[in-house]
Amino acid sequence: MHIDSDVYQRVLGEELRKLRRRRGWTRKELNQHLQSDISLQTLATYELGTRQCSVVRLVELCLAMNELPQDLLGRVHRRVFTDEPGKVRLDLALIVAAKEPELLPLRRWAEDRLRQPGSPREVQLDPPALERMAELCGIPVSELLARLAGMSAADPSGG
Repeated sequence: MHIDSDVYQRVLGEELRKLRRRRGWTRKELNQHLQSDISLQTLATYELGTRQCSVVRLVELCLAMNELPQDLLGRVHRRVFTDEPGKVRLDLALIVAAKEPELLPLRRWAEDRLRQPGSPREVQLDPPALERMAELCGIPVSELLARLAGMSAADPSGG
């Protein structure tokens, strides 16, 4: 099994941010519950997935938010490594960056999803949702799937 460390780190950050937001805390409020002194910038980089945190720091963050580290890592693992059967994984940021005019409805949908607080960057769509998206774009499902696969293949980060 190949681990894409950038994707894993980003998903871990998203899960940390969702956990903090579910508690209704700002980063400053989270920081007040930590044992060690961490800058707000460091917390932000953990949540953005641009900085790796040590296992001890991850445990500290989880415990401050009353979350078992293994539960958080389980969610990250499922998001990174398992696709539900029959569903297609989409990277919303890649869809937003798509330039094809016929993909405008899909692009608008992806932009809206990304604007929602705590929304993941990746989603999985089932066949009926893909059919509806293709219909809105005015293209066959097979063509939509080919374009979506092309977006992933063209992503320089490999994600």
